[in-house]
Amino acid sequence: MTELTTDQTRRAIVEHTRRLADAAATAGPGAAVPTAPDWTMSELVAHLGQTQHWVAQIVEGRVTDPSQLPTEMPELPADPRDWPAWLAESSQRVADAFTDEAMDAPVWNAAADERTGAQFWISSSLNEAVVHGFDGANAAGHPYPVAPDVAAALITNHLKMLTSPTWAMMRSESAQAIRGSGETLQWQATDGPDAWFVERHPDGATWQPGSHKADVTVTGPAGALLLVLTRRIPLAEAPEVTVDGDVTLAQQWLDNTAHIAG
Repeated sequence: MTELTTDQTRRAIVEHTRRLADAAATAGPGAAVPTAPDWTMSELVAHLGQTQHWVAQIVEGRVTDPSQLPTEMPELPADPRDWPAWLAESSQRVADAFTDEAMDAPVWNAAADERTGAQFWISSSLNEAVVHGFDGANAAGHPYPVAPDVAAALITNHLKMLTSPTWAMMRSESAQAIRGSGETLQWQATDGPDAWFVERHPDGATWQPGSHKADVTVTGPAGALLLVLTRRIPLAEAPEVTVDGDVTLAQQWLDNTAHIAG
């Protein structure tokens, strides 16, 4: 499976945040965000910058107890002309928080899976920057290519979240909906070596890397697969994506796996 180094991930967080700043400058603060319909562009920018500062505080402070999570958020500058610098500061702060020492240090892991806390938070931070970067670019009419290795790493993160103990506890309706009786789904990248194989069991869904015979296989560039999986592009409207097998099985999975934020 494709894995990003810490340095690659840190650079991608900063770059995709910069692309959101560019999109915000084009679209304007009051622009609607079609792929996050409850937000305007100003709310999207505030969400990403504040989340980056919040995560940075968790990692910098080596927070291990969720009762000690930060409770204060920095204010979005009132003047949109100040947003690029504000986002550059927040993205660089969160990127810099993931030092070599931090990656192995005790930090709370919100997914409660096998990753260290910092491993969870760096993947989460990259996901926020990339997916919300797409939201902004789409609102502004900007093209938004996602590098295959970045997209592949985020698909892995997405499936880890959906099959994590915390998802089963906090999103029990979703966890129940993706259970099954042996149905199988596969997501296959065409621009890299990655494939993700999902099995649905009565006690929960599981996934593993690699290509296997499946009831439905969804194939396309990793970036397109990521945007379909995160429900930024409908499966039926993704021109680079093909479906072989039971399309209703793939659609049912997508209909029941939305993340809480945006």
